[in-house]
Amino acid sequence: MGKPQKVSLQEAISLIKDGDMLTFSGFTIWRRPMAAIYEMIRQGKKNLHLVEVNGGTHDDMLIGAGCVKIWESCWVGHELYGKIGGNFSRKAETGEIIYEDYSHVQMLYRLVAGAQGIPFMPTYASLGSDILNPAYDALGRAGLRDGSNPKIPPKKYEMFKEPFSGTEVALIPAAQPDWCIAHVNMVGSEGTVRVFGQKYSDEEAMKAADKVIVITEQIVPEEFIRREPERNLVPPYLVDYIVELPWGAHPTGCFGSYEADGAFINEFFTKTRTQEGFDAWAQEWIFGVKDHDEYLNKLGASRLEKLRASAALGYSTKVKRGSR
Repeated sequence: MGKPQKVSLQEAISLIKDGDMLTFSGFTIWRRPMAAIYEMIRQGKKNLHLVEVNGGTHDDMLIGAGCVKIWESCWVGHELYGKIGGNFSRKAETGEIIYEDYSHVQMLYRLVAGAQGIPFMPTYASLGSDILNPAYDALGRAGLRDGSNPKIPPKKYEMFKEPFSGTEVALIPAAQPDWCIAHVNMVGSEGTVRVFGQKYSDEEAMKAADKVIVITEQIVPEEFIRREPERNLVPPYLVDYIVELPWGAHPTGCFGSYEADGAFINEFFTKTRTQEGFDAWAQEWIFGVKDHDEYLNKLGASRLEKLRASAALGYSTKVKRGSR
């Protein structure tokens, strides 16, 4: 297994093909690879297939830009900055995307199975709910479970009477995306990955994917990052490409580095409830800047410094928070 390649963001994203299946790091509005999302939209990616434990600002943005054909997850939104993904809702209602509902734990188990190289995981989750109603198998209704795409399982689930207690469980098929794009705090010069704070399902997502692009706040000497191996997430052999890109998760947060930019996310949510609104927003913030550096310059140093986390506390002391 070769050493991960250090590449530019543009180079990394150019490797993603139309129709590829993607998954991402983070959770809702935390440690999403937003600079990669902007670049995918700039490069005009089409017919992407997203498979995620949960959705967030990143996939709502890709969906608004018309980059997504299939979405498989349990929820999409912006937490307290916009509860439901407006672009997802709009395009789901018009049939512009195919969306497949699983429960939260079922989506996690799909990546766990993919990470372990096994075909499925058993679970009691969602028994008796419409998530397991054959009438709501969206990929099946669309005729996409015919075996022509090896990334789409022939069944959404399979009920199984397990032999130990005789009860029924649901077998949930593994997910093995073409790509995992992850944003992390730190990567060693040889590719060892470290995340501060909650790791969510990042390890499972990286291990399940065929290829991994890691976008990092900083590259540090490998000798340094290996002094405390218990703090590291995955070894170099799981990483294919490394992009060093400070602030690459903005407007989502990166614990230990910076806060989520709630005002920015709320403005995106508010202004993109219509396609015309999304197009105008994208023209300003995606197509109106040529790259990540121009994006940061447009945001301005004072806004970014307000979000920067205290090295001692892991969060910003300058962001105004709620009060009673």
